[in-house]
Amino acid sequence: MNWRLASRLSVITFAVLVVVIVLIWQHSLEVVGAPPSAVSNPGVSFAGLQGTDLGGTPAPNFSLNDQNGQTISLAQFRGKPVILTFLYTHCPDQCPLTAEKLHQAMLALGSQAQQIGIIAVSTDPKGDTVQSVQTFSALHRMQSYWHYLIGSQQQLSPVWNNYNIYVQPGQASAVNHSLGIYIIDQQGRERAYLDDTFTPAQITTDMQTLLKA
Repeated sequence: MNWRLASRLSVITFAVLVVVIVLIWQHSLEVVGAPPSAVSNPGVSFAGLQGTDLGGTPAPNFSLNDQNGQTISLAQFRGKPVILTFLYTHCPDQCPLTAEKLHQAMLALGSQAQQIGIIAVSTDPKGDTVQSVQTFSALHRMQSYWHYLIGSQQQLSPVWNNYNIYVQPGQASAVNHSLGIYIIDQQGRERAYLDDTFTPAQITTDMQTLLKA
């Protein structure tokens, strides 16, 4: 083979490889930061909802005790849209902020707030006691709005895994964990995911949209 032809073929092959690598890299950037389940389903359209489209996948059921000692399951909220989040009461920053933003959203919804289920699942089996959860709920004025579910590591970890929530104890009482909100519709389907930068207005809009459906 002529050396010039071979050289040109080598250059063309290298250029094609570079294009393929760039395309793969761009695709990986698009999905970083979203939970593994946050993949849009092009066959299902959920127009009007804020957040990443979760495609209407059935939300995994779970059953745990809340801050009042009641056994609460996701399935019992069938017929209501549900806000699902994962927190811990000794969190110094994002968890209190999430609770405050949820409270603001409930105030904005007014009487419609009673038509919505809010579930917070603990990411701290040791630190989230009944007393600490009740104190946290009262501090952020969420006691009458949500069910804050607690339990042992064995009880909580399957829920974390089913919702792709990373949980890792840190130093002292800190817990490193995924932050965000799952929006679940009246039929128990995962509809949208909002990361920790969500606003009360986004929650309000999503709930109003689902209540009109």
